[in-house]
Amino acid sequence: AFGSVEYIMRDVNWGWLIRYLHSTGASAFFIVIYLHMFRGLIYGSYRKPRELLWIIGVIIYLAMMATAFFGYLLPWGQMSYWGAQVIVNLFSAIPVIGEDLSIWIRGDYVISDATLNRFFAFHYLLPFILAALVFIHIVALHKVGSNNPDGIEIKKGPKGNKWDPNAPADGIPFHPYYSVKDIVGVAGFLIIFLAIVFFLPEMGGYFLEAPNFEPANPLKTPEHIAPVWYFTPFYAILRAVPSFAGTQVWGVIAMFASILVMFFLPWLDKSPVKSIRYKGMISKIMIALFVIDFIVLGYLGMQPATPGRTLAAQIGTIYYFVFFLAMPIYTKIEKTKPVPERVTK
Repeated sequence: AFGSVEYIMRDVNWGWLIRYLHSTGASAFFIVIYLHMFRGLIYGSYRKPRELLWIIGVIIYLAMMATAFFGYLLPWGQMSYWGAQVIVNLFSAIPVIGEDLSIWIRGDYVISDATLNRFFAFHYLLPFILAALVFIHIVALHKVGSNNPDGIEIKKGPKGNKWDPNAPADGIPFHPYYSVKDIVGVAGFLIIFLAIVFFLPEMGGYFLEAPNFEPANPLKTPEHIAPVWYFTPFYAILRAVPSFAGTQVWGVIAMFASILVMFFLPWLDKSPVKSIRYKGMISKIMIALFVIDFIVLGYLGMQPATPGRTLAAQIGTIYYFVFFLAMPIYTKIEKTKPVPERVTK
């Protein structure tokens, strides 16, 4: 596998471009997704009537993470090999079924060619499932309509505008208003994306790690093993939880819980308003601290573990869960601003 990638990079015409488009595209995909999730978080896009839309979105996020994980092993570099080794071994911490589950995922007792073939098949098939989920997501969005920065349901307002007498009065057609705006956004994205592909494809080791330019060696463990950047916040949470009773299962539980808690967000937010524009100061501070916390956890997940970094990750992990689990309290007690009846007011 490593030799195949090197052959594509060095001998196949434009092979290097294909590889860099793929590796940079994976990181760009997650950057856009994280920005999309952040927008949904601050504008309350998970609130009624969009609960199902949010849940489908979280499922898409999980499918993306799985696709990226299975693809991470395929270059068969040092970090790919040992990163997969660490992640797969996490499942062995699950009581009773852990060992058998790890063997089933690997297809062998160790990371081997069987694992490589299995991960390649999963990496190929999952995008089709992802495409189906995106289609369902769009259908669900079409049913309830898009949210807006004010969090106002325009479908409940008066009907009729200059384009369509049956459409919401405050609605506007997708074309040309949104299509032109999106073209500008896509053009800006492509400029930055292609600049990275052509001039900085490794992105300082964040998109392509230096150890991954060495062939996988089961007999040589890298000095520091860390997953690619978009997994590192959850990896930091995993490492922050100390082993208890001789098992690391509590860290595994915390890592998966940090993702699964997003499913319950529509019911954790008890605020009478949706958008951060009209929420109280407590929510604004909590969200701002949450963004900082997530970035710091991502940084800590990239770094070698030290007592100081472990303590910082533990504090960050506690706040991560406090943000979600305390949400029913602080969103209910805070004072909110009145929401206008229409977006045009």
